[in-house]
Order: sequence, then C-alpha cells, then structure tokens
Amino acid sequence: MSTTPTPPPECPAHAAAATAGGLYRLHGAEAQADPLALYEKLRAEHGPVAPVLVSGDLPAWLVLGHRENLDVARTSSRFARDPRGWRDMREGRVPADTPLGPMVSWVPVCNFTDGPVHERLRAAVVESLARFDKRGIRRYVTRFANQLVDQIAAEGYADLVPAFSDQLPMLVMTQLIGAPDEHGPLLVNAARDMLQGTETALQSDRYVTATLEALVVERKARPVRDLASWLIEHPADLSDTEVLMHLRVVLIAAYETTANLIANTLRTVLTDPRFRASLSGGHMTLPDALEQVLWDDPPINTIIGRWATGDTLLGGQQVKAGDMILLGLAAGNADPQIRPDPEASVHGNRSHLAFSSGPHECPGQDIGRAIADTGIEVLLDRLPDLQLAVDASELQWRGTLMSRHLLSLPVRFAPRSVPNAQPQVEQPAGHPEHPEHVFVPPQPTAAPVVPGRRRRGVSWWRRLLGIG
Repeated sequence: MSTTPTPPPECPAHAAAATAGGLYRLHGAEAQADPLALYEKLRAEHGPVAPVLVSGDLPAWLVLGHRENLDVARTSSRFARDPRGWRDMREGRVPADTPLGPMVSWVPVCNFTDGPVHERLRAAVVESLARFDKRGIRRYVTRFANQLVDQIAAEGYADLVPAFSDQLPMLVMTQLIGAPDEHGPLLVNAARDMLQGTETALQSDRYVTATLEALVVERKARPVRDLASWLIEHPADLSDTEVLMHLRVVLIAAYETTANLIANTLRTVLTDPRFRASLSGGHMTLPDALEQVLWDDPPINTIIGRWATGDTLLGGQQVKAGDMILLGLAAGNADPQIRPDPEASVHGNRSHLAFSSGPHECPGQDIGRAIADTGIEVLLDRLPDLQLAVDASELQWRGTLMSRHLLSLPVRFAPRSVPNAQPQVEQPAGHPEHPEHVFVPPQPTAAPVVPGRRRRGVSWWRRLLGIG
C-alpha cells in the first residue's frame, strides 16, 4: 500500500506543522470560494509569507506582503524563474500527471528563464509588441467591440461574459499575431474551449497549435506587419519553436487576463453605485477605473512560481534552497502596510502588483489596458443604461489557483436598433495589406468547438494557466 511521502524537515510543510488544522490548500474549496478571505486568514496567522499547499498537497510559500512580493519578483539571483530548481521535482515527489503541468516544467520561453537567455527572449517579445501602433490597436478594439454590441443591442438582455468580455480580447489578439478577420472566431472558440477543459479541449488545443505552426511557416516565407513576422525577423534569432511558444504565451495569457480585467471592471461598474457615479460624473476616467480594479480585483491572484536558489530569510520565514515561492498579487495589493484603508481611492497610483514586477513583469500590459478601456468605453457609450439583471449575490466565479473567472454577468438595457452594416474601419499597423499575404490556417477536423461537458483530462494550456 502506497503512502504519501513525508516532506523533508527543511520544507515549508514542517515549518507550519504546529498550526491549528495544518496547512491551508490553495487548490481547495475554501480558496476557490473566497481567496481574499483565505489570504487574510493566512496573513493573520503567519505574517507576510505563509506556508501553503498546492495541487497534490505539495508545499510552497505564498507571499502576501507587498514589499516581499517586490523582493521576490525583482531578485532573480535569490528567487529563480527556472522551475528546474524545484527540490520536490528533483526528488520525485511531483506526480507525472500533476495539474500544475508545464507551469513547473521547463520550456524555452522567456517566462521560464533568467539571465542572458531571458534577456534575449524577452527582448524579442517586448520589442516586437512595441512596434504596434497604439492608435491602430484601439481601432481594432473599437471595430470588434461595436460588432459584439451589434449582436446584443436589439435584444435588451445579454450575458456580458460570453457575449463580450470572453470574446473581445481574443478577437483583437488574433489580429495582432497575424490571423485575419475571418479566422478570428475559430481561434476564439478554440481557445475558450481549451481553457474551459471540455470534452473537446484537446481537439481545440491541437487546432490552436496547428494554426500557429502554419502561421510561422507562412510568415517565414512572406512576412507582413504582425507579431509573428516581427518575432521571426528579430535580431534575437529565435528558433521556430521559440517563435511558436511565444506566440502561444502572448495569445493565451493575454486572452485570460484581459477577459478577467474587462469582466471585473464591468462587474464593479454595475454593482458599486459610488464607482459608477464617479465614472459617469467625470470624477474618474475609465483608465483610472481600470487601475482601481487592478488594485481591488486583479485578473491574476497568484503566480507560480519562483524557486529559492539558496537558503534565505523572507518575511520572517526561513526559506530553503529549492522551495517553491508563489507571488500573491491580490494579497499584496491588499497589504495593510500600504493600504490601511482598503476602501480609500488609489486614484493615480499604479504601484499595484497586478502585472507583477521586475524582469518578468507582464510585457503586454499596455495592450491589455488598451483592449479593456477602449472596449468598455464602446460598450458603455452604446448601452449607457446597462443594469445588472440579477442580484449581485447571485454572481458566481470559477476559482483556480491563479485566478477567479466570473462565470456570468447578466444585464438588461433598452433595446436598440442595429444598422445593417458597420462602416469600413481603417486597418491599423499589423494587418496584412495585400491579398497574397493573407494567412489561411489549417481547417479543423471538426467544427471548433461547441463547449461541452467538462472532461476529466486537463489540457496543456489549461494547466499552464492553473485551471483544473
């Protein structure tokens, strides 16, 4: 009969063996139902750094303090991003089928590397993203946001999560990476299905991979002004695999975080009368509103992970070499050391942790902000009388180790007539300018995809984002 391996004396599990009830699971029902309440319970018991358990009841340290999060994020010499330093993995305590998946398995992408390798890969991503014209991106967002509003305006009722926040980021990002309009909806459906882990998730995963592989091949032969082409031609000389992997990281990570930011902001507007009054009365701009939401309800709660490169002291805790460190972004934002009054406005303050910090700070945050604030502006301008159609207490989330995703946001509004055709919008930088340069992805073997029942298996990218 097999037994669970006993954690070694130096790991976080033993550090909290005497606490009442043992260690808290970040993958359990309590964490999923109300993660912020759990973070405060941990802070009260342990201070700015707390011992916890992740999937498989593996020990880790959750960083709750704002200052301590910055210390970990900015000091790669003490806290490496490369998961090959994880002691539990080296010593065989991590199951092969762990739902943590590639989050703890090294692959050649910038967010799993440090030092010169990281600098080379990140430079390619950051400098390629910087080539997009911000006004062009906003024109994309405006066009797609109007199209999405057109689909619901005549009904007088909609669920803004599937109808808007889950759609808009992927429609925009597929354009930026190089897929033209007509293929955007296929990738939107496939990516959503993949992240939700339905019975067709693996098929959708293969479709996304095949589409991006074909895009890389096409852009090597005929480059245009898009992210795929710019990654290929960057002086960092990325391999085909590195280009593919970074396209996937940008596409999927940007989708999940931006969708959450849009949904969280809309929920706040619809449920907080003071917030909405400040916004509609001109006391707060929409970019200001986004920053407030990034403080109060960031799109990512926790980042896995960092690994201690040696024995060190962090937040009063003795961390040992090889320990897993979790960046608690939401917990750090709520640190009473920097926010003694959580109800006070943080107007003009961008020192939140929503996009992390240091050498691995989110490289696409400005694009995410542009998608969110422009998209929400279009929605509120077109439907200014939006009202929540249910009581706020009825709203539900899908909780994961890394984030909470609002499942539904039903709204009512006065029905509007919709014009038969949208006016032609000037194509921004990044759009293929000649028909012979338009990329045609591989056709899916079956229609991608109608979300179905949840499957027991967990797709690669669903595990990457900690969902499951």
